[in-house]
Amino acid sequence: FLLIILPINWRMVLIFINLSHEDEVTQSPQTLSIQEGAASTIYLKCTYSYGATPYLFWYIQYPNQGLQLLLKYVSGNPLVKGINGFEAKFNKTQNSFHLRKFSAQRSDSAEYFCAVNAQ
Repeated sequence: FLLIILPINWRMVLIFINLSHEDEVTQSPQTLSIQEGAASTIYLKCTYSYGATPYLFWYIQYPNQGLQLLLKYVSGNPLVKGINGFEAKFNKTQNSFHLRKFSAQRSDSAEYFCAVNAQ
């Protein structure tokens, strides 16, 4: 479940992360609350337990809308640039694909999903 609440006068972004029900993928934190602006970074962790190198994805879902692909890793450069300033770094030794965005904005209020697909 993800809900982002942004009172304009507080200039806050609240992000609730939907935790996967699969034991192969873990997302954290469940809730993220940050100040909007240049000094605020969205940092969402995704770890997985596959032994081989998987395909990795981050999706975003805005209220009352469908899923939208933010970025994906298939092979090559471990630092993947996505839409709207999002990026994620694949770390094979730590089995992770953490998402981040510098300068968080009110429009980043949404639900975020990490997905893993075995090759």
